[in-house]
Amino acid sequence: MKIAADFSKREIRHSATMPWVDSPMAGVARRPLERVGNEVARATSVVRYAPGSHFSPHMHAGGEEFVVLEGVFQDEHGDYPTGSYVRNPPQSSHTPGSEAGCVIFVKLWQFQPADRTPVTLNIHSLAKPSNADSQNNSVNTLFKDEYEHVSLITMQPNTTMDISPEGGAELFMLEGQAQEQQDVLVKHSWLRIPIGYPISLKTDGSGAKIWMKTGHIADVEKQIERVNATIK
Repeated sequence: MKIAADFSKREIRHSATMPWVDSPMAGVARRPLERVGNEVARATSVVRYAPGSHFSPHMHAGGEEFVVLEGVFQDEHGDYPTGSYVRNPPQSSHTPGSEAGCVIFVKLWQFQPADRTPVTLNIHSLAKPSNADSQNNSVNTLFKDEYEHVSLITMQPNTTMDISPEGGAELFMLEGQAQEQQDVLVKHSWLRIPIGYPISLKTDGSGAKIWMKTGHIADVEKQIERVNATIK
């Protein structure tokens, strides 16, 4: 299966208007944003757990990264309320589910094979960084290594931000609204920018909070190769 699989193209999805697609596990549904592969895949999705639903125990050979958008995500390691940002590195395992139900933005098979750095934090509790710009827009780093940079962008109402990402970029709207080129990004919109293109964001009166990852698209072909090697 291939969805938004040409990484040289700019892609946008307004996930809130997309239909839910049932997964193999009862009570778990998905809105696929990009995908290369079938059940084992390099994938980016919005996933919904109905109350009391769960996946069977499994290991993430290629790593798992997610943000809890609604409700409380759970596994044997703890409870992750709305706003949680979690990185489960390659070779980690768990039994995910949600007693009350939840919605998460999740990325699979996009880690470096040697990455063993777990991350668990809540974006709502982050201190405001000291490097806010003249418009009081700010960027909090959630994770950074030599391959990728994951951050939380907080934009004030009626402001602009220009970004020149290296290695491509991916944005997911957590709150508010922003315009990028001709497109208006609303809550839970997803945007992927190919390598070599700038980003120009402009907010309206609501401001915006945006999850952003840069650098990782430069490694996408190797990520897909690793998925295919696992399937074989």
